[in-house]
Amino acid sequence: MSTFLGSLWWMLVALGVLVTFHEFGHFWVARRCGVKVQRFSVGFGRALWSRRGKDGTEYVIAALPLGGYVKMLDEREGDVAPADAPYAFNRQSVWKRIAIVAAGPLANIVLAIVLLWAMLVIGRPDYAPVVGKAQGLAAQAGLQAGDTIRAVDGRATPTWSEAAVALSVAALDRAPVALRVQRLDGSEQTRTIPFQRMPAGFDETRAVEAAGLTPRHFLLPAMVGTVSEGLPAWGVLAEGDRIIAIDAAPVASFDQIAPLVQALGERGGSGMVEVERDGERLALELTPVQRRNPDASRSWLLGVGNNRASEAPAHDAVLRYNPLAAVPAAAGQAWQLGRDSLGMLWRMLNGSASVQNVSGPITIARYANASAQLGVAWFLNFLALLSVSLAIINLLPVPVLDGGHLLYYLIELATGRPLGERAMAVGQYLGLAFIAGLMGLAFYNDILHLVS
Repeated sequence: MSTFLGSLWWMLVALGVLVTFHEFGHFWVARRCGVKVQRFSVGFGRALWSRRGKDGTEYVIAALPLGGYVKMLDEREGDVAPADAPYAFNRQSVWKRIAIVAAGPLANIVLAIVLLWAMLVIGRPDYAPVVGKAQGLAAQAGLQAGDTIRAVDGRATPTWSEAAVALSVAALDRAPVALRVQRLDGSEQTRTIPFQRMPAGFDETRAVEAAGLTPRHFLLPAMVGTVSEGLPAWGVLAEGDRIIAIDAAPVASFDQIAPLVQALGERGGSGMVEVERDGERLALELTPVQRRNPDASRSWLLGVGNNRASEAPAHDAVLRYNPLAAVPAAAGQAWQLGRDSLGMLWRMLNGSASVQNVSGPITIARYANASAQLGVAWFLNFLALLSVSLAIINLLPVPVLDGGHLLYYLIELATGRPLGERAMAVGQYLGLAFIAGLMGLAFYNDILHLVS
């Protein structure tokens, strides 16, 4: 399956699951409150499949799977037989209407907890939160290669994914953050990264990298991928050789090769390059040569390149709980997802985070496909994040969204009477304008990301 078709398919799967649960929340509570439901539709537009249940509700799967709706009996939307009037939505008490409207976002939150529980029981493969290289602010904080990040600002980081999210949030806030790290000797220490010194205009999607922190799994192994003809390594080193040491200095990753070759060249003469080849350790004598770079600077070269087309390193950590322990852990993760999402929304509103963080359907489709390729656990994690986000967006106090209706009902509770139809109509137009603007921004960001 191509990337395009895969992205489209997994986005439809994700939206289908989330929208169905969201609308089922409205449907289930409406029925419990005595409201007659006329139609339960997953998707919009022409019906591809429909069936009328014994309860009189028409169940529909429509052609456009980018949403859904529950149509309830309502005197404001058409004629209602006198016998059915008590079952109309608008005839219900304000508390029942609040319960029905709030049930959709609540269903998404419950779904997120269930998805996270399943993800934690299955086990999500990940990378250990181990530092591979520390430069810049990370080095100033005293972080070193081999340090394991156990917690960020008191937030446990069992895998690199949790550590990266916590560090990115701190970077956006430009506030110093304390890390509890475990050294290679097993001792635990606290290190504080001065994120208040982050450079202006840094790439928010690479905040951790901008702070000079590189995880261990990002470092390429010191494996020879290519050998350039006419340079010293040609005919001496071979593709697949793992470089172990250069001039007696140990090599753990590919990024260490260039500075060691530079030092060897500046020392002058030849040096021993130790490699592992077919299970044997060889010591090979090489003399680097100096070449002029495009920017007029000079560097010393052996003529080897890495293999960037190689597969990603194997996961070395798993986030997993037993079924009982996974229940509170899933609730805690859902709470953290909601907190992070609301925090990002607030940062965009106050200007501390860029509105480029608003994503549209193209980005969602790409992430859906990428998470599905990583396995069931990662796709469940993605669905949970999307479900929490859907709940939060729907609770925004914007007319046409669930939160806008809740706002109307709260005003009704405060004033003792429903909001006037004219005021509600104005609110609807404003809400539609807001949604249109938000979707336009999301599509713009999607296209910008694709181009860049």
